[in-house]
Amino acid sequence: MKVWRWAIAGAGLVLSLWGVLTLWVARTDLPALAPETSVEVLARDGALLRAYTVADGRWRLGVDPDRVDPTYLAMLLAYEDKRFYQHRGVDLLALLRAGGQALVQGRVVSGGSTLTMQVARLIEEGPTGSWAGKLRQIRLALALERVFTKQDILALYLHHAPMGGNLEGLRAGSFAWLGREPERLTEAQAALMIALPQSPTARQPDRHPARARIARDRVLARAQATGVISAEAYSSALREPVPDARRAFPAHAPHLADRLHAAAPERQIHRTMLDQDLQIALEDLARVALRDLPAQATVAMMVADPQTGAILASVGSGDYLDVRRQGFVDMTQALRSPGSVLKPLVYGLAFSDGRAHPETLLNDRPARFAGYAPQNFDRMFRGPVSAREALQVSLNLPVVELTQALGPARLMAALRQAGVAAVVPGDVPGLAVSLGGLGVSLEGLVQLYAAIARGGEAVALSATAPQSVARHRVMSAEAAWHLGDILADAPRPAQLPDWRLAFKTGTSYGHRDALALGFDGAHVVGVWVGRADGAAVPGMFGVDVAAPLLFEVFARLGSRPARLPPAPPATVLLGHAELPLPLQQFGARVAQARDAPELAFPPDGATLRVMSGGVLARVDRGRAPFTWFANGTPVLIASHEREARLMLTDPGFIALSVVDADGRAARLDMELR
Repeated sequence: MKVWRWAIAGAGLVLSLWGVLTLWVARTDLPALAPETSVEVLARDGALLRAYTVADGRWRLGVDPDRVDPTYLAMLLAYEDKRFYQHRGVDLLALLRAGGQALVQGRVVSGGSTLTMQVARLIEEGPTGSWAGKLRQIRLALALERVFTKQDILALYLHHAPMGGNLEGLRAGSFAWLGREPERLTEAQAALMIALPQSPTARQPDRHPARARIARDRVLARAQATGVISAEAYSSALREPVPDARRAFPAHAPHLADRLHAAAPERQIHRTMLDQDLQIALEDLARVALRDLPAQATVAMMVADPQTGAILASVGSGDYLDVRRQGFVDMTQALRSPGSVLKPLVYGLAFSDGRAHPETLLNDRPARFAGYAPQNFDRMFRGPVSAREALQVSLNLPVVELTQALGPARLMAALRQAGVAAVVPGDVPGLAVSLGGLGVSLEGLVQLYAAIARGGEAVALSATAPQSVARHRVMSAEAAWHLGDILADAPRPAQLPDWRLAFKTGTSYGHRDALALGFDGAHVVGVWVGRADGAAVPGMFGVDVAAPLLFEVFARLGSRPARLPPAPPATVLLGHAELPLPLQQFGARVAQARDAPELAFPPDGATLRVMSGGVLARVDRGRAPFTWFANGTPVLIASHEREARLMLTDPGFIALSVVDADGRAARLDMELR
């Protein structure tokens, strides 16, 4: 009976102690466990473009155990906690072994801490050399195992393991010492990442490479002894050098990253559409370009997909950290004069409205427009020239004459339709807007050229995701194709490749901005060169400094530019002599017979509201049947009625014309809102 009594008493004592222990663990005050991790900006494939330190200045990148090299995890458990998946936070066998070795040797030979206990120490940053500290770690480790899975605890270790200096966590250590993600590591690299947290200051590779190697090799030996790696892999790993310098964290697309972070500071991960390889290539190109520029000049570049609007690369300056060049200013966003790169828009609108054709003759002659007397760049005049030639050699007088006919407000409305923000001094646009007399950003110009490249239809550029917004038609598809065809055949300096690339250069007044915009069948590219403070750079021209960089960018997009699209079916491909008389000479008055058609409604210059039933139009005189055109596109063919309901339901400017049975025409301009 006494034995039973002692057994019952012993069991009761054990149960009581277990209850006390359970209550003691359950009442543990858990510290904040969700680690603050660095804000990250990622490329389209998930690659890290840029990261930011956490609040205390440490690098701590988010890491998922499922995206860590399996060999590293196996080596970590073999070295630190081989019974990690069996114990409940404390490994009694390991503690007894460590205590026994310490008694026999008179010093600490091996630790008895589990990974969970190490996590407890790291998240509290508590002491390790005192019994009180060790007891606290045991209590916290037992508490952690009550509320977290093993995978969660492993993730906490991977986030908090010290890697030297202000580096915390496996991913931060892997980037700083190895220059790579921890998804694929060599055996030697994995061993170094395991050895560092044991004594991060004493084993920091850039300061103590010999100690780092000894510690790494010790981890490798354990991995080989436990069968985690083969003898051959062990031998090979021993010969791999230890990194002797800390690498910088990725800092690509810094201006764009700063904008994304400032716009949504609460967001942890910013996913972009940027192509990492292209971004790095253009940043390298921009840095090289600085060598040939004056000391305070810089360069900006942007590449976009005109079909989706995705920004594929964005370089805000040649050197983000160069204070002398004000590299911190994002010149893809700064409002600057576009010089001549808006001229294609003027011609495109004139083609779209049926006012001109590439073979229409324009007069390049001295002229005054209400006191405004523009000059050509070379101060020469060529007389009658085709619209094609006038655009290719960037004459000023013809484009101003077209702008007067269109109206400066028409240009500003077209920019708005393209989604381009533009600022005009005094808020009143004049004829000078066609020559660069307004402020537009490089991104805005890329967006405009993207609309031309995709057949005249606007597309919103975005670095993060395609924008699901209503797309406006800036000009007809035929007009956009004509622009690409003209610009692809424009004369260029002899040193540039003879690629069929549609591009236009521009130089702002006073040589403050040099630009080149261009597109092929797949990409649109913008390049700006100048000083961020707006000061002049004497002798700088877009064709000399920006155009070569534009071609360099396309060279990095592929061996040759993608082929431009074919002409739309309705494109008018005629020589000058074959054009209708009103299109042969811009501004020429063509005598009409007294019974020629005349548009009675709507009035010329009218602004009408968009109606679901379309637009009511009426023609007087002329001989039926009548064919109606909107921006050069037939909308009603062979109608015998003088009143017609034209299905025009998209807002924008419209050149409305009607042609009678004898080929005589009448036209007017209107706007739908």
